[in-house]
Amino acid sequence: QVQLVESGGGLVQAGGSLRLSCAASGGASSPYAMAWFRQAPGKDREFVARIGSSIGSTVYADSVKGRFTISRDNAKNTVYLQMSSLKVEDTAVYYCAVRQSLVIAIKAERYDYWGQGTQVTVSS
Repeated sequence: QVQLVESGGGLVQAGGSLRLSCAASGGASSPYAMAWFRQAPGKDREFVARIGSSIGSTVYADSVKGRFTISRDNAKNTVYLQMSSLKVEDTAVYYCAVRQSLVIAIKAERYDYWGQGTQVTVSS
């Protein structure tokens, strides 16, 4: 069973930066894609960014394009989300997910494994 553990969340002022990490263990079958989603109170879980097996296969939500960068270290089975120019509306619980396919997907139901989430709060 694949386990995902997120870290790096916290409280930051608007305009600031945070880096989230997500380590995968338990043997996801390669190749696999990794992604970040987020869920704000009272809202549906929404796609943030996705990366395939290489840095060239990234996809971003329009709302974070140019501000967030997703990357991964395959040797460490870890995915990162560098968040810059944070806005109050970025406040949410951020979830890491794994999809056992490299076919691009941005819907949550297409992902096979999920982490527990890490809270990101951006204050004005």
